[in-house]
Amino acid sequence: MKTTKLLFSALVLLCFSFSANAQRGVRIGYIDMEYILESVPEYTEAATQLEGKVQRWKQDIDKKQKAIDQMKLDLSNERVLLTKELIEEREEEIKIEEDEMLQYQQDRFGPNGDLMIQRRQLVQPIQDQVFNIVQEIAEAKKYDFIFDKSADVVMLFAAERNDISDQVLRSINRAAKRTEATNKKEKREIEVRDNLSMEEDKEVTEREKALEDKKNDREKMMEERQRVRDSIRAAKKAEFDARRQKLLDERQRRKDSILNARNNKNDIPPTGDGDGKEEEEDDGGGN
Repeated sequence: MKTTKLLFSALVLLCFSFSANAQRGVRIGYIDMEYILESVPEYTEAATQLEGKVQRWKQDIDKKQKAIDQMKLDLSNERVLLTKELIEEREEEIKIEEDEMLQYQQDRFGPNGDLMIQRRQLVQPIQDQVFNIVQEIAEAKKYDFIFDKSADVVMLFAAERNDISDQVLRSINRAAKRTEATNKKEKREIEVRDNLSMEEDKEVTEREKALEDKKNDREKMMEERQRVRDSIRAAKKAEFDARRQKLLDERQRRKDSILNARNNKNDIPPTGDGDGKEEEEDDGGGN
């Protein structure tokens, strides 16, 4: 941090030196790398997938921690019933589980863990692309210095007119469109757009932004309609499921009632009238 501040101070002094000695003033621009990354669809999609992995890793760690806590609780409750050897064995088992959990945590979230590696892999291609585009813009627009606003550089003030983040982002999008272009006409249109002046480019960008805003509003409206339809469909399905379950329960109750009636009928003991008569006849014969 201190080295960065010194470097920034040196650059500021260098800028004043340029201003004093050069015919024209020093031209400085800056970008916001975080803004650019958040505006690239490929990055946001991959970042969302990575966040899903992070949540699963956290759930795994939480599950392991709960299991260890339960082992400790069980040992505490049973300690008076265990021998010294069994206690040491259980403590050793807990220690092994804790070491495994800490290693898993380090492998996922440590300085050289999966999270840092995958983040670097995610950001590096876009950073390289941004670096190359910044070089092209700096040479074409005669910038002397271009900073990264999101980096560890103290910027006490930055006029918005010097922000070239949108220019970099447009170049990234055009490169993607150029790759997707299917014919010479589309490629020619992209090349013409690349050669527009800053003022023309700004007007086109504003028109594109207005169209994009309309598109987003339309998509939001469609999503809201779909949400309402899904809500109605879900309510109807829940009502149908409730009625169906009620019928099934009623049918099961009838079956159970019939089965209970049959079981009760089979469990009624014989009256014993026949046996009594036979005993009386035997007694009479004896007399």
